[in-house]
Amino acid sequence: MAFHELVIREVCPETEKAVRLVFNVPDNLRETFAFTPGQHLTLRAEVNGTDIRRSYSIATAPGGELCVGVKRVEGGAFSGFAQGLRPGDPVQVMPPEGRFMLRGERNVLLIAAGSGITPMMAIAAAVLTDGGQVTLVYGNRSVETIMFRGALDALKDRYLGRFTLIHVLSREVQDVDLLNGRIDAAKIAALASAGVIDPFGAEGVFLCGPGGMIEEVTAALAAMGVAPERIHQEHFSQSGEAPRAPSRAAEKAAADGVSVEVLLDGRRRQFRYEKSDTGIIDAAARQGVDLPWSCHGGMCCTCRCKVVEGRAEMAVNYSLEPWELEAGFTLACQSRPLTEKLVLDFDAA
Repeated sequence: MAFHELVIREVCPETEKAVRLVFNVPDNLRETFAFTPGQHLTLRAEVNGTDIRRSYSIATAPGGELCVGVKRVEGGAFSGFAQGLRPGDPVQVMPPEGRFMLRGERNVLLIAAGSGITPMMAIAAAVLTDGGQVTLVYGNRSVETIMFRGALDALKDRYLGRFTLIHVLSREVQDVDLLNGRIDAAKIAALASAGVIDPFGAEGVFLCGPGGMIEEVTAALAAMGVAPERIHQEHFSQSGEAPRAPSRAAEKAAADGVSVEVLLDGRRRQFRYEKSDTGIIDAAARQGVDLPWSCHGGMCCTCRCKVVEGRAEMAVNYSLEPWELEAGFTLACQSRPLTEKLVLDFDAA
């Protein structure tokens, strides 16, 4: 996918460390930037001479303004840069993508922590507008750190009978003890036991937040009998799982050198994967081949492609679902060739 230059229309503070960026989308790009609730945008900028790309979820339902929420991360090159953006500034933006998205569900349970609320804003607004039912469990340190607080309150006031909003705070005491602490397996089990949430009755359960939270909550939902296909996950940071070390086959292939061929936007490009390379994206960049990528951590799925010849292994995977793995898809940023030739199709649906 190609990047397009969009101009910032509005910059709105959400918390002391987070802003909402609203983009102007010209008429000729309206179709290009059409999206499904839950999808994200990849933003690109040169920061201190380095090409930086990051993925941020779209925070509005289709038909509304195109915007994302950006929370400052300590040491984060792009999040720090984004805090300084002003109306009128141009930003390179890739069209919407991602598989963490609404698929027609009308009764959903949303569980988010921190900036993981961003895709939930789009999902919740879309379901409610369509007449559905939404329960949102949202974890933060304190009231002051709640992103989109005004927008959430507006949704609650507008859809009193169909939107249940549950704030869980870890560093600010609330009157109801059940709502204090972190969102983890025990908290979800307690909320379900008290009848506050109904995971089993939801058509879809959407989780977005740090890896540890997602892993714990997923295990709790599985223990309740929630079908795996109804649980959808999106990590905004890596979990504590260490990347898998290269297998012997990967080490041998890299030592011998691998011929890699990619199909992207209808064009074929070739390059070599060698011993010094840590993934397909790095190997391509070293030889001047620009492939789509964003997080470089196996989370955003921007570099998703299909293996059509040869074999590859991944160091980590936080975004591809089981059916995609079975169909032969991989994440190029995490992929290591296992064969002397590897052909990847980035255009595969």
